Amino acid sequence: MAKILFVVTGADHWTLADGTKHPTGFWAEEAVTPYETLTAAGHEVVVATPGGVVPTVDRGSLAPEFNGGQEGADRVAAALDAFGELRRPVALEDVDLDAYDAVFYPGGHGPMEDLAVNEASGRLLTAALASGKPLGVVCHGPAALLAATGPDGGNAFAGYRLTGFTNTEETQAGLAEKAKWLLQDRLVAAGAEFQEGEPWAPFIITDRNLITGQNPASSAPLAAELVNRLG
Repeated sequence: MAKILFVVTGADHWTLADGTKHPTGFWAEEAVTPYETLTAAGHEVVVATPGGVVPTVDRGSLAPEFNGGQEGADRVAAALDAFGELRRPVALEDVDLDAYDAVFYPGGHGPMEDLAVNEASGRLLTAALASGKPLGVVCHGPAALLAATGPDGGNAFAGYRLTGFTNTEETQAGLAEKAKWLLQDRLVAAGAEFQEGEPWAPFIITDRNLITGQNPASSAPLAAELVNRLG
């Protein structure tokens, strides 16, 4: 049995360009699907957040229109209730990477607010990348990669092929024009080789020990790849 660290945003809002606080948090499907996949395979999950705060779910991610209807929404809500580790997070600042076999970052707009500038998270990501341990990051989770500094002082993920929530998807979601910055733009500026698939369709990219997913639909194949790598 492996132990997987889920690093989850502690933010409950995303500050837009005009200063408005857009309610958010983590995206339910992106936490629940990998959790269910990994625990079903016999692995243990530990949740960490900045300061050890109990994370906030983006209420929008529980809506029927994002879960294939009411039945899907009810299933995700029930799975979230069963995800007890979310209510008992450890402090990200106290995490020892040596205690874990893999690291996973779900998305939601929350990481755009806190993990994108969190030094403890940045150090963890740099260490995880260097360790060779599987590192999975999905949707807006790659915002956290912006805080990771390599030995040369540049971004630790420069030169890596990866994906994340695209400008096209942010535009279609109606938030691109309101945002201070867009994830795809920032990752490209950091030196990453950003790749994108069709909007909203499952799409993952693997490069060495890094596994990234583009959007919520990508959380299932990303989780399957993590299980495969953990053996």
